Amino acid sequence: MIVVIGSVLVRDGRMAQAQELSLEHVHRSRTEPGCISHAVHVDCENPNRLVFLEEWADHASLQTHFKVPASRQFVVALSECAVEAPKMAFYQAEQSRA
Repeated sequence: MIVVIGSVLVRDGRMAQAQELSLEHVHRSRTEPGCISHAVHVDCENPNRLVFLEEWADHASLQTHFKVPASRQFVVALSECAVEAPKMAFYQAEQSRA
């Protein structure tokens, strides 16, 4: 499984637009093959930061997701709302039972 953690610092006055764009992206992404989960959250310590948490079945599914035109359009649109470029980190993970 691939875990993606992303964040974006949103400009003052642009949070409603950023949230709308993000929710559209999350809901669409959930329908893609290989998407296990996809969510966006507001950072409790910084209400101008959105945090994304995604789980993908494999690297190929994630790469296909990045090639979807709507995914690329989302990054461009969200970047226009941002103070700085969005950040993403990728992790190879294996689910374990405690």
